[in-house]
Amino acid sequence: MDWSRPGAVVASLRHRFSPRNAAEVVAVLVLLTVALSTLSSWTRRSTGSLQSKTCDFPAIFNFGDSNSDTGGKSAAFHRLLPPNGDTFFGKTSGRYCDGKVILDFIAEKLGLPYLSAYLDSMGTNFRHGANFATGGSTIQPLDTRIFEGGFSPISLDVQLSQFEQFKARTLELHAGKSDYAKSSLPRPEDFSKALYTMDIGQNDFHAALKSMTEKQALASIPDMLNEFAVAVERLYQQGARAFWIHNTGPIGCLPYSVISYPPELNNTDKNGCVASHNRIAQEFNMQLKTLVSKLRLRLQGAMLNYIDIYSAKYTLISEAQKHGFGGPLEYCCGHLGDYTVYCGQKAIVNGTEVVGASCGDPLKVISWDGGYYTHAANQWVANRVVDGSLSDLQIRLMESCRESVSS
Repeated sequence: MDWSRPGAVVASLRHRFSPRNAAEVVAVLVLLTVALSTLSSWTRRSTGSLQSKTCDFPAIFNFGDSNSDTGGKSAAFHRLLPPNGDTFFGKTSGRYCDGKVILDFIAEKLGLPYLSAYLDSMGTNFRHGANFATGGSTIQPLDTRIFEGGFSPISLDVQLSQFEQFKARTLELHAGKSDYAKSSLPRPEDFSKALYTMDIGQNDFHAALKSMTEKQALASIPDMLNEFAVAVERLYQQGARAFWIHNTGPIGCLPYSVISYPPELNNTDKNGCVASHNRIAQEFNMQLKTLVSKLRLRLQGAMLNYIDIYSAKYTLISEAQKHGFGGPLEYCCGHLGDYTVYCGQKAIVNGTEVVGASCGDPLKVISWDGGYYTHAANQWVANRVVDGSLSDLQIRLMESCRESVSS
């Protein structure tokens, strides 16, 4: 029977019931009307409930290293040169990449502009947040060991201090009715409604592996995570409630690592990665996940979302050709190994000038310059980040403003 046609329903009922049973017909029609009304009401409530889960973040505040740097280190120390940025921006953009980093794709998903670097003072608008990440940053505060390793002095604690000053100055300018504040800074209420993203830790291990044994590097993880916990709690005290926390990727699969630390045959995984370095990253990630679970219990009203970046990147490396990429340990720009010419720079090799140029098709390569991922690889990973499949709570990016549950 075609239940979508009222006439068909009535005709059927007339056939089945005699006039003497008219009361039964009326009763059946009443029940149908109530059922359809209930179903319609439930559908509206269900749809409204799904819609209410979608977050409307007015701003993003990011803390991290080169994986999410959108111009901080370039502005503070030395400007990145082409071909960095060429694939998407058509010019250098302050990113250690030929195009966009994962943070850019997150901003796009939220309908927000690409995040400006806090340290970039030239034509910068912070209306929808600020990026405090700089290439080479570490979780641990700068010490002699980290400094001599060539890493950034703008560690996580410095980035937190910059944020606290940024927020204080923003509130002061709004209180003074500044026109600049209205047009170029977040609104005071945006700080508690914003998304706080964190992607840092990789450089701590690069620094450690230059100066200590792998066993010592593993032993340093609890101290790193203590610093990380302090940073999250400082942000919470400043009003942060929605956190999006990336773990660290497979550092042993970076072409730079494979070239710099040639592994013995028994220390190489199926993809040619330095297996012991990946085990260090995995141990850090396991302890970070535990820490995030503990912070959920302590920080009432906060949503802390732990994102398994490691799995996404390692899957891409393991299945490179399946997803349209070349060899998993290839890189596109510059030269590492028997001589070194960094991407976009020049060097004299055996009396000849050599340029760190780009490969022919960056869209088919996972690693941009041996240490960072390409625009195409970042996009592949980002597509899996925002859908919630990498979240330990299985929460989509667009739902991550909801109050956290203990886990």
